[in-house]
Amino acid sequence: MSPIRQHEALAQAYDGITAVVTPLDDAGLQRPTRCRGWLVADLLFHVLCDAQRALVALASPAPGPADVDDVSYWRAFTPGDDDASAGHAWWARRSAAAFDRPTGVVRLWADTAPAAVRAATAADPDGYVTTQGHVLRVPHLLATLTTEAVIHHLDLVVDLPDAPRPAADPTRVAVTTMDGLLSDDAVRPAGTTTTTC
Repeated sequence: MSPIRQHEALAQAYDGITAVVTPLDDAGLQRPTRCRGWLVADLLFHVLCDAQRALVALASPAPGPADVDDVSYWRAFTPGDDDASAGHAWWARRSAAAFDRPTGVVRLWADTAPAAVRAATAADPDGYVTTQGHVLRVPHLLATLTTEAVIHHLDLVVDLPDAPRPAADPTRVAVTTMDGLLSDDAVRPAGTTTTTC
């Protein structure tokens, strides 16, 4: 397999989400997702916040060295922190609901995601940036964004059986991240595919 250029994988990941949400009307954007309590518009707003964070991070160069990479970045988040998760879920739902119509979230996503990709393409691949209290190399930041986009793409389409699935390159990035988070003695269940990562 050829090496993945991280900014291209991010572009494909964001394009994939755009392909899912652009055809949806307000009713479609109010369908459930795999994220408990979130409708499609709510989850899209959450991913929109990631694209906005990408723009801030890519404009926030930092001296190295990095303190996390694209795998260890995720270990900083405590699984089962129900209070923090519930607080963010409630905030995202209320923020998405503040738009006049659910399609308003799609319009803002359609402006923001390509801008984040342009910033990612222009970023120095040997540079460092800061986000959420960490310093990462630029390619590792892009890999974290791609991983989150792929996972949430799969969350978005749980009730949209005809929606397109994530592209191969961003899915490879997400699967590599997930594999990196597995313990050395973990075994992926038989029959697991890249769309059940």
